[in-house]
Formats: sequence, structure tokens, C-alpha cells
Amino acid sequence: MELDPRAPAGAAAAARGAAARTRPLRVAQIVTKLTAGAGGITLRGAAALDPREYRTTILTAGESSLIAPAEAAGLEVIRLQHMARGRGLYPSTDVRGMRELVDHLRAGGFDVVHTHSAKAGAIGRLAARRAGARAIVHSFHGFPFHEFQPAVVRRSLLAAERGLSRITDYFLADGTMVAAEAVRLRLAASGTIRAIASPVDDGIAAATAETRRRARMLLGLPEDATVVGTAARLSHQKAPLDMVRALARLGRPDVTVVWIGDGELRSRTEREICRSGLGSRFLLLGERSDVPALLPAFDVFALPSLYEGLPCALVEAMTCGIPVVATAVNSVPEIVIAGRTGLLARPADPSSMADALRSMLDHPAAAAEMAAAARSRIGTGFRPDVHARDLVVAYESALELAARRRHIPGAA
Repeated sequence: MELDPRAPAGAAAAARGAAARTRPLRVAQIVTKLTAGAGGITLRGAAALDPREYRTTILTAGESSLIAPAEAAGLEVIRLQHMARGRGLYPSTDVRGMRELVDHLRAGGFDVVHTHSAKAGAIGRLAARRAGARAIVHSFHGFPFHEFQPAVVRRSLLAAERGLSRITDYFLADGTMVAAEAVRLRLAASGTIRAIASPVDDGIAAATAETRRRARMLLGLPEDATVVGTAARLSHQKAPLDMVRALARLGRPDVTVVWIGDGELRSRTEREICRSGLGSRFLLLGERSDVPALLPAFDVFALPSLYEGLPCALVEAMTCGIPVVATAVNSVPEIVIAGRTGLLARPADPSSMADALRSMLDHPAAAAEMAAAARSRIGTGFRPDVHARDLVVAYESALELAARRRHIPGAA
């Protein structure tokens, strides 16, 4: 898409668009699963929009864990029957999923279709184009390609994203580094992308002696335990096997790791825990709906991801006041500033993660200082209402760009 030279000024475009309308803008948000991560960002942003101006429908795989909260917030949710939940290609299911989406989008008469992540981003944008949506917005919550893939896979995924960019009017990106990478790789023109902060729920309380005691009671852990915690899917992206190996290399038999979340790597992670002799010190809790209440139980929050956007889990831990260790990938270093707001480790390197954890645990005063600096830096910039303002700019800019493109001869 080559409309950058006359791209609209964000806030001005938003104000012009809202003033000219006589009815709420109809927005369809398409996400593979309405669960923590991209699903949580989708829900928090949609719920924070002014319903007098924006009427949002979320289309997602059935049985997603955040459907009930979305409906309780007054949002319409359409449960998709054929949205494949894996990251791979499932030709027959994906074709059925495309047809299902086209039918819903045509029936809904949506002005803007907003897609999230790789799977829903691909199928959703193609369906939106086929259904004749006025404008298409896509959010990069990280990228489907990364350095740990075979080169041929990475090149194929990059080519696919470049193709999809030609039918996308505007982009949102989790963090400045993800936005910069999208521009550098020719996935978005400079005037068609906006870096955003991943929103987290209001009301995440600061860790105190009392909230720590209650959290450890909920987890069944002694008050004097040394606990490293994570909240993430058990998936290749989040690298749970690296965390198991990091604990084995840490050399601290007093440390317990608590992993909140579930996923396709659960069985492999359980086998690695047993193989490493860590059965009693690496706890897999599965999905939990009370993560904010559990965060104060952690002495350190650790995230060993291979690739990321700007993880909500890290923002939540920092907001709570928990020292953080994370891998130096994508937009993570924007908030985990080495030695100031947390410590960084190399991705796919359990020894590096073990070294960072050891440093944090062995120097509690420095850890507390970094946690306080992180909480101060996060401030109020990750609130849902801030994200809602970004959505308004994206939707109004997308509509203006799409209208302009329709009047350019030969434009896609």
C-alpha cells in the first residue's frame, strides 16, 4: 500500500470522521481465540470505546475463555465454528472459516474490520476484502516469522504478510520496535501504522506483605518460599522448555517456578520437568482467571519468549511491582530497560535466563529498586482508555485512507 505521502494526521482524521457521522461506526474485531494476550487486548480496547460512537462485534473461536466477560461488558460476540486454533495451515478448515467469516461480515454491514495476529489476520483480511468492508485494520501482536524458524518458512510467511499488507488500510503494532520492524520489512508504509501500548485491566494492586501472603495461600506455597513465576501459554513462542532448563541450571534448590497457563506443549513440558528431576519445584497451574491476585506471590516474574509484541503479562507484573526478567526480543526492551526496570536474557538460551534470575534473586535490594522504577515508568500509559483513543485514530484514519485509495486509478 503506497498512500503514505498524504496519510491523514491521526487525531485530526479521527475528529473529522466522528463529527461527520450520524450513526455509530460498525466495527468487527476478528481474533483467533478470545483469551489472554491478543484476545485480552481486543476485549479491553473494544470495551473502552464509546458505544455511542462505535458499535463493536467480536468474532472468535467458540469456547474462548473471555467470551463471557466480553458479553458482560455489553459487546456482541459471534462464536465461529470453523476458526482453526493452531498456527499452521489447515486447508479444509481454513476454507470453511473464510466462508463463515464472509457470511458474517456481509450480514453485519461492518464499516471497519479489525483483525489480530497471524491466523485471524490472514483469513480475516481476505474475508473482509471479499465481503466488501469499507476499511481494514490489522494489529501486529508480534510477527508470525522469527529468527528461530527455518529460512524457507520465514521467507514464506514474510511474503504472505507483504501480500496481505496490500489489502490493509491501517496497522497497529504492539510497541515502537514492532512498528519499526513492520516499516523496515515493507509490511506497512510509515504513515499507515501506529505504535500502541498493550492495555491491561485497571485495578492491578501493588504487591504488599498482605497480598503476597494471600497469593501464596491461593497457590498453596509457604510464605518463606522463593518463587519465580510466569503467566503465558505453554507454546513454542513462550519457550516453557527453556524455563525448565533455566531452573535446572540455576543451582538454587530453594527456588520454585510457577507457570500459569496451558497449551499444546504441556505434555512435552511435563516430560522435561520429570527428566530434569524438578517435579516438585516446577508447578504447571493451567489456565487461571485470577492472575492479578496471584502476581504478588512471585519474587521474580520471568518471560523466556522467543518472540513477542509488547506482552501484557510483563506490564501486569510491573504494575504490581514484581521484579522482571525477560528475553530481549521485539518490543520487550522498550519496557524492560536493562539494569533499570528489569533484566534481559538472550532468547533460546536457558543459561542466560538462569544467570539473569540468579542475579535478580541474589540482589533483592537492586531487584526492588528496578521493580519500583518499572512501576513508575508504566504509570497510566497502559490503561484501556488510552488504547481506545488509539483505536479511534486507527479506524478513522483507515476509513479516510480507504476512501482516498478508491479514487486513485489502479490502486489495490
